[in-house]
Amino acid sequence: MLYADSDGNVFEHPYYRMLGSSGDSHEILGEEDLMPMPEFSKLFFIPDCPPIGLDPATGKSKVIKRVKVEGGYQKCFAVASFLEPGIVRSHLPAVDYSNKSYILPMWGYTAVGFRDDSYHVAAFRIEYNHKWDPRNYDDRKLVPAIRRFKKTGHGGALTEHLTNCAVNNHCFAAKNLFLKRWEAPLPVSRTCNANCLGCLSLQPDDQCSSSHQRIAFKPDRDEIVSLAVGHLNDAIEAIVSFGQGCEGEPLTEYRLIAESIREIRGKTDKGTINLNTNGGWPERVREVAQSGLDSIRISLNSARPEFYRAYYRPNNYEFDDVVASIAISREHGLYTMLNYLVFPGITDQEEEIEALTCLIRRTGVNFIHLKNLNIDPQLYMKTIPSTGSRAVGMKRMTEIIQREFPDVKLGYFNQPVR
Repeated sequence: MLYADSDGNVFEHPYYRMLGSSGDSHEILGEEDLMPMPEFSKLFFIPDCPPIGLDPATGKSKVIKRVKVEGGYQKCFAVASFLEPGIVRSHLPAVDYSNKSYILPMWGYTAVGFRDDSYHVAAFRIEYNHKWDPRNYDDRKLVPAIRRFKKTGHGGALTEHLTNCAVNNHCFAAKNLFLKRWEAPLPVSRTCNANCLGCLSLQPDDQCSSSHQRIAFKPDRDEIVSLAVGHLNDAIEAIVSFGQGCEGEPLTEYRLIAESIREIRGKTDKGTINLNTNGGWPERVREVAQSGLDSIRISLNSARPEFYRAYYRPNNYEFDDVVASIAISREHGLYTMLNYLVFPGITDQEEEIEALTCLIRRTGVNFIHLKNLNIDPQLYMKTIPSTGSRAVGMKRMTEIIQREFPDVKLGYFNQPVR
């Protein structure tokens, strides 16, 4: 078991063993639950919250509030890992949150321990894609690339916004725009039709800081088209995507998107044009699909309406609208993906697996992204409904879906389809 001191220094506990959590349940982890922590993962400590460890002598769990060290006792705080892309966590950290009076920042907190001189996490790899390997994002190459990009005539508010995303927020997609490769972003929306509990770009001031700032202006269509055409023509395996972490819901600007796509496709037929959306407006999805869109990724945290509403807190749309958008996307021949925000102990419940199975059969999606839900675990568990449905484990959940739908790909990253 790992613990941290009040300064965030991380230690291996001399006696207690690591536990993981699935929802509200604490579980002993087996070899099949663990993997060496990937190189570009991070460690966090959780202030005011002691870890819950396993006593190897009794087999019982215990809250570890302090540890004996030279010179006395030291307070213990829980430690969690944030995983690099392509890894799905199977367990949350085992933590006593009873003294916590704050909301944790929106990260994907994962159980982590230490053995044989290395960290181990409760997780498994769902996909490796070299395009998103952190080794391919060297800022020593990025800054000169931005200078070259701007010297070729690119400028304007959207270019400056994406420069900030690339340099200061370290957005891989924004970096790709300047490095002329792979998937690049086209954020357009200042507002949203949902109030997601774990929104990355907008949080109430009294809750916690958002990961980054939402775009504050409506981009010019000519600049959108210029950036998109340049990227689609010149980049390797090019994708341009509307709907990014630094914006609201892109369908609030569906006319701008549809007009831009028509103009883009009037200038080039290369590459993939993608839309990431919550799918709350089916008819807007239809209009954008008819404009020349190639692929769509629709986000949801659950295939159960009551769980969806608890997290997304939608304004003037319902879960049935999301399902309709998925179906419309397939009807129009779009490569249709679910951005499935997964959470151990909830996503792997038998009721959730049954609901997801029904959704796939009803809509015929092509691809399911398994994305760790970035949220304070305590906040999420307090917010969503309690059903008592049994959780079978995240690995088992993926095995069931893959067995039932062998043609549906499970992964983590957007795919070029042209």
